[in-house]
Amino acid sequence: MPVQPSRSILSLLLLTLAATAVSAQQPSPTSAEAHAAAAFSAAKQEGPPELYAFLVPMPKGADLHMHLSGAIYAETFLRDAVAQGLCIDPSALAFKDPASPCPTGQLPASTVLTDQHLYDQLVDAFSMRAFVPSEGFNGHDQFFATFGRFSGAWNPAEWLDEVATRAASQQEQYLEIMNTPSAPNLKDMIKKGLAFPSGVDDANYRQLLDGFRTQLLASPLAQDIPLGIKMLADERTQQRAAEHCDATTPSPPSACAVAIHWIYQVARANPPQNVFAQTLIGFEIASRDPQDVVGINFVQPEDARIAMADYHLHMLMLDYLHSVYPSVHISLHAGELAPGLVSPDGLSFHIRQAVELGHASRIGHGVDLLYETDPSALLAEMAAKHVMVEINLTSNDVILGIKGKEHPLHAYLAAKVPAALSTDDEGVSRIDLTHEYVVAAEDQGLGYLDLKQMARTSLEHAFLHGQSLWAAPDDFTQRAAACAGPIVPSGFPPGPCSVFLTANERAAQQYVLEQRFVAFEAGIH
Repeated sequence: MPVQPSRSILSLLLLTLAATAVSAQQPSPTSAEAHAAAAFSAAKQEGPPELYAFLVPMPKGADLHMHLSGAIYAETFLRDAVAQGLCIDPSALAFKDPASPCPTGQLPASTVLTDQHLYDQLVDAFSMRAFVPSEGFNGHDQFFATFGRFSGAWNPAEWLDEVATRAASQQEQYLEIMNTPSAPNLKDMIKKGLAFPSGVDDANYRQLLDGFRTQLLASPLAQDIPLGIKMLADERTQQRAAEHCDATTPSPPSACAVAIHWIYQVARANPPQNVFAQTLIGFEIASRDPQDVVGINFVQPEDARIAMADYHLHMLMLDYLHSVYPSVHISLHAGELAPGLVSPDGLSFHIRQAVELGHASRIGHGVDLLYETDPSALLAEMAAKHVMVEINLTSNDVILGIKGKEHPLHAYLAAKVPAALSTDDEGVSRIDLTHEYVVAAEDQGLGYLDLKQMARTSLEHAFLHGQSLWAAPDDFTQRAAACAGPIVPSGFPPGPCSVFLTANERAAQQYVLEQRFVAFEAGIH
């Protein structure tokens, strides 16, 4: 019987191979890339602020893992609360419904305009700023508690403008934003006692879930589908109107140039009837409005009791719904776990089931990789299937306490699993995507060419429409035949390449990224 390597030996082997594996995925550097890499190394020697300044104008492609409400800074929520006349519970440091006057024990949100101490308390309560763990309350608890505190504020058009403007300022060109439109009919059905089919198991789930789907689509829930489509479309329309994107002189023009698509997010820490019904709505919306809603994802803490107990059931739901809606993309939070957070068996299968049963083409976080059963085989499978990992370094640090050598990023890279950096919840974490590039360099030891590879990977695995600019998946050495010529500085090259780029949204975004890299590297002195 062959001896299987222990997890620790496997991890060391993967880490040893990482540097050569990363470089093996990349073409030989051009003189411009070598010059940029040298400038990057010089900036890194000077420290994080100098490195941040170098990386701000570096093209970054896409942020594929971000939650709309979590991306907003606390200061924006406070401004919205004042404008909307919300009340504040100072004991809970949370927003409450608007009232005039506010109930006893609550304060009008406008109080923050004259009370600096309350203002600072709320900024800290809505984010990880100044957070210090205490007995029984850690970073994981603080992070997820913030959402309930600021949830009373609502201004999605302004929020989209905020994230697009910030993205543009850092040379991002595409965002996939997780959001959940309201579903009032589903909410009403749940209140009235919506029931999940009994006895669902591995042998009969397709039959039982098919009957449940038919039942739900014949119910008032069906009205939530066009409602959700309209709500998401209206939010984008209002954002573009606020930015004057269709005017002769949009303001700011760079924010208008950031392309945005939606990921429909499902709250998984709920009873199975809620999860299936909401997931069904998400699949229906994405199949009816594929231009705007490009995929679905499951959210909420993966270690929550229901999320853990029903994880396999959720994957069965996805397997069934994927068979009905095969064109809908799936990206899943999986492996956002660490030793001690859950029991050891809970670390052993989430990523694998997300890939094999949940049909995820991207994995969010993937932190518990090396604690999964047979991680080497899992890595090989992900590499063969080109399943990308959305890497959220700061989020993994503040929520799970995972950073440095504890993070599996190098294991993924060594196994040639595609990976790209993302922010997760940049408002809650008080970061931006450039910050994540700095952390990748400082904490994970990545170089300029590694970061360029990840920027390219972000667009290669985005849920954009059409074909890739590159001739082979995740191989950035040769472009498709139609666009094999030199990169032009602006616009599209005439002839077949222009036709190809116009017909393929993905390739067009990738071409723009290559143009930006040429300009960035040429401008380094």
